[in-house]
Amino acid sequence: MTLVTERAPGERGAPPRPSRVRHPLRAEAVRGFAPWAGAAMLLALAVPLAAGSEQWQGGWAETRDQVHVSAVLLGVPLALAAGCWQGGRERRRGTEELLATAVRGRTAAFLASALPVALWLVAGYAVATALAFLATWYCATGDRPHLGTPLADAAVLACAALTGQVVGRLVAWRLAAPLLAAAGYVVLGVAGYDRHGSARHLAPFVDTPTTSVPVWWQPLVTVAWTGGVTAAAVLAHTARRRAAVLLPLVAAAAAGTLLVQTGDGLWRTDPLARRQVCDTSTTPQICVNARYQELLPQVTEALSGMTDRLEGVENLPVRFEDRPGRPGPDEVELPMITPLGWSVVRGRLTDPEEYAWSAGVTLQGRGDCDEVAPRVSAVDDAVEHYLAPSPLRQRFDEQYARGDAAERAALAERLAARERLASMGEEERRAWLSAYFAARDTCGRDGVPEL
Repeated sequence: MTLVTERAPGERGAPPRPSRVRHPLRAEAVRGFAPWAGAAMLLALAVPLAAGSEQWQGGWAETRDQVHVSAVLLGVPLALAAGCWQGGRERRRGTEELLATAVRGRTAAFLASALPVALWLVAGYAVATALAFLATWYCATGDRPHLGTPLADAAVLACAALTGQVVGRLVAWRLAAPLLAAAGYVVLGVAGYDRHGSARHLAPFVDTPTTSVPVWWQPLVTVAWTGGVTAAAVLAHTARRRAAVLLPLVAAAAAGTLLVQTGDGLWRTDPLARRQVCDTSTTPQICVNARYQELLPQVTEALSGMTDRLEGVENLPVRFEDRPGRPGPDEVELPMITPLGWSVVRGRLTDPEEYAWSAGVTLQGRGDCDEVAPRVSAVDDAVEHYLAPSPLRQRFDEQYARGDAAERAALAERLAARERLASMGEEERRAWLSAYFAARDTCGRDGVPEL
């Protein structure tokens, strides 16, 4: 009788342990072109976002819009070009016929090549978006993060990569990738800034105000539209049964019809943009848009010198307001907070003194006058200088002092008016300012008190 002993794995003469089969997607994802495409996407978005950070950092809606514009106008052309270049890889290697003999189906082979590039591109976009959101989070001035649009943009970028892969397999030309990217950029730019026609809403990029937010289902329908068209193109190129194209085409047609018919109703005014957050301890009250409510303490502090000087003065507007449209009765418009990058940068007022001077100018109420009498102009200048002196006005005075005789005479009249207002007693000046603000909407001399 013969005894057979089993050998432990690894002992000499033992059968080799079968190696673990790795999924084809892993090799494509960790080596080759796909990781470089993701890095290119990250750089293509992060560099321009960082260069223009003053225009969006601190405002969630501004961050959403800037990331969206960069993703569509820069990211989509890059995704088209990357997918197209990947699609022509087998032709450049001369392995098309070998790939056609593989057991794996055409759709599976297509996805094994296309998905890693698409996923890496989305990963690059996700990192750039996360960095932008973190940059806004630490200096946010109110509002809230908007996540629907970035998620839809990620899906659009993946669809662009898959579409580019189809084009790369069909077009045997090395310049197809850059030309496809250029064509995508032009088409998206023209469609996004076109103000006429409902078909523009089919484009993933639509120029909208920062006070608007998409309706809750708009990102979902946009993904259904772009995803349906992309899936139809992929199946038309790879599927053995052409009838498989019908289902994504029907979904794309339904989503596209909904986008076109809804039109401008895809966006609505942000409820926060209609609401004010006010400091009622001052006269006039100071109200900022609820989207920037964290700025209220800074604005109140910047205007504190002016509101202290107006204590006890009558006939003032009830409040400074900061919402879309013209001010209401007994209201005056707060100096502009938006667009970000001018008065406000990264959640801070850039020049509180100039901001206070602008507020003093708006209190006059003569911004709509075509012409103001010279005497009234000198009185307005004296009130501006008393309420909030401006270094900018001082530079203007120095220029007028070096001007011709008429400019020097006008400067002398303004300086004399400032001196007379400053030399008044408290009660006298309070009564004079009350009379002045009673006629603040007057363009002519009638009603404006002498100074």
